Amino acid sequence: MKFQSLIELYEFLPEEEALLTDILRQITIETLNGYGKEKLSYNVPFFYGNKSICLIFPASIPRSGIKSGILFGFWYGNRLKDANNYLKHGTNKQIFYKIYQSVDEIDITALKEVIKEAIELDKSFRKN
Repeated sequence: MKFQSLIELYEFLPEEEALLTDILRQITIETLNGYGKEKLSYNVPFFYGNKSICLIFPASIPRSGIKSGILFGFWYGNRLKDANNYLKHGTNKQIFYKIYQSVDEIDITALKEVIKEAIELDKSFRKN
């Protein structure tokens, strides 16, 4: 299975996951404010600039590594200060993340702060 568009992704996902994915996408796009690009990679929304910034990985998509909810991962999370300890540090040494089970769990201010920090980090990388 390989989705060609976000519409195909949303049609595949259970309603709650589709809603949560869409809200997290909108927060990300708004925070990126024109920086970087979005593509479907690994069948999920993936944001990148000079390098990878973040991805939104619903549990229903194979290889998500989670049983339920949406994983919002930062590709270079290990390099973020994350002053509020918003992100979890799982077994992956590089990707730090937050798992959301419902819309109510989204702390928009905290999430935007981490996204902004990830943008600044990405700006420090040289384009290949």
